[in-house]
Amino acid sequence: MGVRGLQGFVGSSCPHICTVVNFKDLAEQHRSRHPGGTPTIVVDAMCCLRYWYTPDSWICGGQWREYFSALREFVKTFTAVGIKLIFFFDGMVEQNKRDEWVKRRLKNNREIARIFHYIKSNKEQPGRNMFFIPSGLAVFTRFALKTLGQETRCSLQEADYEVASYGLQNDCLGILGEDTDYLIYDTCPYFSISELCLDSLDTVMLCREKLCQSLGLGLSDLPLLACLLGNDVIPEGMFESFRYKCLSSYTSVRENFDKKGNIILAVADHIAKVRRLHQGEKKLEEILPLGTNKALFYKGVASYLLPGQRSPWFFQKPEGVITLDKPVVSMISGPESHWEVPMCTDPESKQEVPMCTDPESGRDVPVCTDPESGRDVPVCTDPESGRDVPVCTDPASGRDVPMCTDPESGQDVPMCTDPESGRDVPVCTDPESGQEISLSSDPEFKQEVPMCMRSESKQKLPVGTNPEFNPEAPMFTNPEIKQEDTINTGPEMKQQVTMVSDPEILQVARAHHVQAESYLVYNILSSGEVECSNSLEDELDQALPSQAFVYRPVRQRVYSLLLGGGGVGTRV
Repeated sequence: MGVRGLQGFVGSSCPHICTVVNFKDLAEQHRSRHPGGTPTIVVDAMCCLRYWYTPDSWICGGQWREYFSALREFVKTFTAVGIKLIFFFDGMVEQNKRDEWVKRRLKNNREIARIFHYIKSNKEQPGRNMFFIPSGLAVFTRFALKTLGQETRCSLQEADYEVASYGLQNDCLGILGEDTDYLIYDTCPYFSISELCLDSLDTVMLCREKLCQSLGLGLSDLPLLACLLGNDVIPEGMFESFRYKCLSSYTSVRENFDKKGNIILAVADHIAKVRRLHQGEKKLEEILPLGTNKALFYKGVASYLLPGQRSPWFFQKPEGVITLDKPVVSMISGPESHWEVPMCTDPESKQEVPMCTDPESGRDVPVCTDPESGRDVPVCTDPESGRDVPVCTDPASGRDVPMCTDPESGQDVPMCTDPESGRDVPVCTDPESGQEISLSSDPEFKQEVPMCMRSESKQKLPVGTNPEFNPEAPMFTNPEIKQEDTINTGPEMKQQVTMVSDPEILQVARAHHVQAESYLVYNILSSGEVECSNSLEDELDQALPSQAFVYRPVRQRVYSLLLGGGGVGTRV
């Protein structure tokens, strides 16, 4: 969780970054600076579960009354000094972090195996040093906190981003959690839950400004450092050789620091040198060995930029500079997406048009505004006419495909590739279901008829085919979801695809999800995915099936109720 090696570096090599503070004193200072305001702490609840769950007999779980009492005491202590708490829980796993999520689950499996090995060998429960969070504790905690009258939220993306964003936008007293990503975000102060003494309300504040001083960096350099060290987006091994290259050329190796500490100092030193020489003049891929990982690296850096923030490491041409061989590039901030959008100059109109990065080629391509939706869509060059034509995202393949003009309506319609002929064919919308379907030429009637693809056999089926032949629920594009609802920090900007066609149903489910008033429903309706996390069960005991398989029929029944029979193929 967080930036690889940073927690240990702060604890062992830079202890001055950690300052003991008192929440009661901080609250009084906040009220003096903001008369009439309420000091608010944003709590990353997922980081606090271990702190809250203290029962000694943890292996079987179920100490609900004792756990609820601990939560009540926690809330009561902060309320007594006039501090408001807002709790955030992880609501879903982002696709770009799916691999990391799987790695953690596999690591948890190994920890669980050691627990059961200890029990079998010693005939007793292991100590707190082998503690593993009881199954379902996070879900139960949401409803327990709501019972205690607390504001509880469930994230629509990575929870730490929403926590950092809320803390910044609402001028909160700070963030309470245990994640070094909060040292990277340029947001309100970060406090450690593991160091919290509830009786005195003392804890440790980790100061990102002092971290920058120790590393010789600026606040805007920290996202770059985090990605080069490795985090939840960038695998740790991706830049391993680069880090060791920095270490080999680092001339200020400190003997009292361990190897990991010196690597962090070496990478920070390299960033500081590059910043002095090239920042704002060269692209990142020209000064760092990004290679084929360019798009992922940009996505990683951008994932730390909160609404209204920008990175000086994203290349920007000085205003007024015109080149003959390359378009003039500038940056604008999108009013809805809150992130920086590159601009280029159209050689025909001499006007600036926005650009986006093609995820396949990695090249910047211009975009134009769709007159119906008002959204920006990428543009590609038609090889036959040589003209720029808009493109849209094919919902089946996820690839950008060109659009053509319907001769009857005069409107642009998307094109998709016919898997049999390999040719691009137009796409239309089924008026009954609202589903986007491809048009294929019917040789018998010499006209185009709508077709759909059966997911298992890859066989074309006419629209209106009995849904029993299609085990997968249809995917629908939801027009009601605004881009600002799910902040996309990568180069790919795709319209949200959902499992239901009724936007009102999705909006209601979304509202209940955000307010932590439901479980699983929005995840199923929006993406058709449900995560089954680890449970304390012995995988070597073949006599008992896994809980994931035991409860699969129940989940499938839920899918059927929510998706109308076609949901039994939903990923479980």
